[in-house]
Amino acid sequence: MGALLEYAALLALLAAPLLVLAAMLQRRGARQGPAGGAADDPAVAARLAAADERAAETQRDAASLVELVGVGAVRVNPDLMVTAANESAHRLVGRRPGTMPGRSVLEAFTDHHVEAIARTALESGSAVGELTMRIDHGPTVLARARRTPGGDVWLVLEDVSELRRLQRIRTEFIDNLSHELRTPLTTVSLLAETLAADADVLPPKAAERVAKIEVETGHLVQMVNELLDLSRIESGIAAKALDDVDLGRLAITTTDRLRLFAERQGVTIEVNAPSVVPLVRGDRERIGQALLNLLHNAIKFSPTGSAVTVGVTPAEAEVVVAVEDHGLGIPRSALPRIFERFYKVDRARTRGAGGTGLGLSIARHIVEAHGGRIWAESEEGTGSTFSFAIPITGPDLAATPGG
Repeated sequence: MGALLEYAALLALLAAPLLVLAAMLQRRGARQGPAGGAADDPAVAARLAAADERAAETQRDAASLVELVGVGAVRVNPDLMVTAANESAHRLVGRRPGTMPGRSVLEAFTDHHVEAIARTALESGSAVGELTMRIDHGPTVLARARRTPGGDVWLVLEDVSELRRLQRIRTEFIDNLSHELRTPLTTVSLLAETLAADADVLPPKAAERVAKIEVETGHLVQMVNELLDLSRIESGIAAKALDDVDLGRLAITTTDRLRLFAERQGVTIEVNAPSVVPLVRGDRERIGQALLNLLHNAIKFSPTGSAVTVGVTPAEAEVVVAVEDHGLGIPRSALPRIFERFYKVDRARTRGAGGTGLGLSIARHIVEAHGGRIWAESEEGTGSTFSFAIPITGPDLAATPGG
């Protein structure tokens, strides 16, 4: 939606001068006769007046369109001077209409972040950033900058204050709800566990129902914990204890944690990692959680007697961790959505496997928070490979043994 608004504003602003230029050329051609002389014919004068009116109307329509899309549009020249700005831009900055052109970007916005965005766009072609305007009750603005073929920069400013407010409300709601649900769910879980311990003295049907309560309560507790975790990660509350992390060693310790679960599923786990792995910078516990989620999924959807492989491979500027299974695989149409929260490929395909649909979303947020990337490859009937890559700390830091 933001990109659509950006293009609408730029097209509207660009359309007006082009149409005015076309009208001027039309006027020039109309004034000249076949041999280039003056044309005083009343019919020619009427056509000139009509062309002027159409140009003026088009310019008014273009200006109205720019205001209707509700975004600020500012043109900046290579010297970082504002050459044009619409009324929405003046309103977002807290200035009277018409007072921004002729000022430098720093003077017009009184914020060096906007100047840095414009400068980056001049150098690299585009830039984006978010900032809060330094005025009373200043809005939160998403600023997108793009260089034009002529060397100027268009700044498109979108007010995202309401969006950010709603995101905070959503985060606080999930946080509060998760905390409130934890206590009763823990109580129910403990009661179900106590009843399950006495299953041998219960009637068979009662024991079966108690076991069902225990399993479903466990799913609810897992969902609440993952919701709370995801909410904290998305809001940035989950503080990262940055350290130099050896992903080879982390892969070994993580697989050890799930080895008993894998044995119960009849699945074996293998780790393929070189003895020396370059270090990455990050939160060891969080990266381990991302790998744990991928590995847990791979084991859960693997058939009995199969193997799950965890591979750690150093690349040019990153370390890649891949978790490969030999399960049912994922349809190609579902791959783009696989990391969305609560998304499940096909409930009929995963019946009995459980899950909240949050594990992959949490893994994606953790990896991206470390400046990395995450992706999935799959072929139906063959299996899936979930991979993520974290940037290497730096060539000046020595690698350590991976296991």
